[in-house]
Amino acid sequence: MPSLFDPLAVGRLTLPNRVVMAPLTRCRAAQPGDLATPLMAEYYAQRASAGLIISEATWIEPQAKGYLWTPGIHTAAQRDAWRQVTDAVHAAGGRIVCQLWHVGRVSHASVLPSGMVPVSSMATEHDAHTFALDAEGKPGRVRCTPCRALAFEEALALPRTYGLAAARAIDAGFDGVEIHAANGYLLEQFMNGVLNTRDDAYGGSIENRCRLVLQVVEEVVRMIGGDRTGIRLSPHGQGIGPRPDPEWEPLSLRLMRNLAARRVAFVHINDHTSKTVESPHRELWRAMRQEFGGPFMVCGGYTRETAERELADGVADAVVFGKPFISNPDLVERLQSGAALATWDQSTFYGGDHHGYTDYPRAK
Repeated sequence: MPSLFDPLAVGRLTLPNRVVMAPLTRCRAAQPGDLATPLMAEYYAQRASAGLIISEATWIEPQAKGYLWTPGIHTAAQRDAWRQVTDAVHAAGGRIVCQLWHVGRVSHASVLPSGMVPVSSMATEHDAHTFALDAEGKPGRVRCTPCRALAFEEALALPRTYGLAAARAIDAGFDGVEIHAANGYLLEQFMNGVLNTRDDAYGGSIENRCRLVLQVVEEVVRMIGGDRTGIRLSPHGQGIGPRPDPEWEPLSLRLMRNLAARRVAFVHINDHTSKTVESPHRELWRAMRQEFGGPFMVCGGYTRETAERELADGVADAVVFGKPFISNPDLVERLQSGAALATWDQSTFYGGDHHGYTDYPRAK
């Protein structure tokens, strides 16, 4: 029976444990340019005992950005800035992959190049909010700008953009990438049949709604190899999007078969329902894991006890922890020893300096 503290082979990596650090947006990239910083390098290196670190969501092109002060992997300067982070993590003995991000409609005109508006599978007005500039030019929560539908030719070109971003991430020293196809962002907007009713090859049927994400996977695999490519999904998710797709289960199983055929390194499931009770979707995950046949990770409010249960019950091969890693840079050691976990200060999650970022102490 596997333990959280047993090693796990994931693509070309061997993780020393199965405690994975979730992608956590912290909005501390340097301006101008949305660049990784020495402070970010310190933050990630502090958490290098994680079996694997998945970086904060990192946008792949100007159109992909949705939040102030989030880092990109679009320019040479951004690539070079990330090297200080990957070097620091590797020097501390860790492993880190870059999460590749396109927010789609979860954006605001103030964070996009002049004249651009958000894009999605369909043109919609979105009642969600993002972190951008308000009418007075001050940072804060603002309602997303109405989006336009991504043109067919744009959708056709998008996988190449992901592939170039993946190659840039490898050049920056990352050990691999995770394609962000969850939480109501662009790739999930295309997969969700509630939102995507396009009448071209990218909409309508399950096969068509899976087309864009699979083309993205294929291009990333072509550029950097399947053994350095992972993907995040959120079946039945309640992310920044419409109600869940009633066809998520057959769509998810179809995705798993296709991801297995493309020999990607891992699948990472984010569940929004498992914060205080056992998720009602565990049987779907078990079926997805069986269809995929490779390392399968789950995320969603876990404790050591509930995480160990998922491993023992054959639901997952590794468990992804989010907020506990914010306030516990030594989370792996605390979980293993049974030391109490420090609580996080939510007021410092987004933006700011070292406070609530790199100043959480290790257990004594």
